[in-house]
Amino acid sequence: MTGHDGWDPEDTALVRAYVITKGRELPDEEQLSLITLVTASPDHAQRPLRLSPEEQMLLDICSAGYLSVAEIAGHTRLPLGVVRILLASLVEGGYLITRPPVAPAQLADREILEEVLNGLRAKFG
Repeated sequence: MTGHDGWDPEDTALVRAYVITKGRELPDEEQLSLITLVTASPDHAQRPLRLSPEEQMLLDICSAGYLSVAEIAGHTRLPLGVVRILLASLVEGGYLITRPPVAPAQLADREILEEVLNGLRAKFG
């Protein structure tokens, strides 16, 4: 919906996102996916004052331990793309550490489980 002066309120959100990210592009999905785990680096307490309020907020959130990108975005009121861009910038600056998510465990082989169960039954009745 365009206002009477020709200004669209949605434009404000787009301009704000552009300003917050300083015009940077989204990182590759392989670099920072929704399930990538992120935490503050050990020396994050020595952060410079040149970080934006949004970057400071993300560092504070990440100080609690490993969180996924999706969880971090959920703790903010920022669009996911903006969060990913800011996180990528903080990783490049050495303020954050990322690691891939824990791989799902393989399911146990049914035959092995049955053999264990049969062995337990034989031993303990």
